[in-house]
Amino acid sequence: MGFEYIKALHIIFVVTWFAGLFYIVRLFIYQTEALEKPEAERKILKPQLDLMANRLWYIITWPSAVLTLIFGIWVLTYRWGYMQLGFMHAKLAFVLLLYVYHGFSHVLYKELQRGKARWTSTQLRLWNEVATLLLFAIVFLIVLKSTLSMVWGIVGLVGLGVFLMLGIKIYKKYRKD
Repeated sequence: MGFEYIKALHIIFVVTWFAGLFYIVRLFIYQTEALEKPEAERKILKPQLDLMANRLWYIITWPSAVLTLIFGIWVLTYRWGYMQLGFMHAKLAFVLLLYVYHGFSHVLYKELQRGKARWTSTQLRLWNEVATLLLFAIVFLIVLKSTLSMVWGIVGLVGLGVFLMLGIKIYKKYRKD
C-alpha cells in the first residue's frame, strides 16, 4: 500500500477518534444529568444513554484509537527521519497525553455505565475541552513542523483554554437563566 493511502487512513481514523472522544464526553454529561432526574425519567434515560455510550465507545472510539496508532506508526516508518526533529518529539508527547486522556475517559465510561457519577456535568464540560487543546497542539505541530512555533502555539493554547473556560461559564449562566 502506498504512503499516501496509509497517511489518508491515518488522518481518517484520527478524525473518527476525535469525533468519538468529543461525543462520548457529551454523553457522559447527559448520563450524569440523567442520574439527577426523578426515578421515572432516570429509568427511561439511563438505559438509552448507556446503550448510546456503549456503541460509540466500542464500535467507533476504541477501534479508531487503535487504527490511528497502527497507521500512525506505519506513516512514521516512511518518515523515520522526523524522529530526529524536536517537533516530532513534542507531537508524540501530545499524542501520548491523548491516549492517557482516552484511558481516563474509559474509567469515567465504566463508572457511568455502573450508575456512578464522580464528576459534575460542569467538570465534564471542562474535561471535554482537554481533547480540544490536545487536538490544536497536535495539528499545529504536525502542520508547522516547528518547535519554535510551538512556543507561540502554547501561548495560543493557553489563550484558547481561557476562552473555552469563559465560554463554558457563559453557557452555564445562560442555561440557568
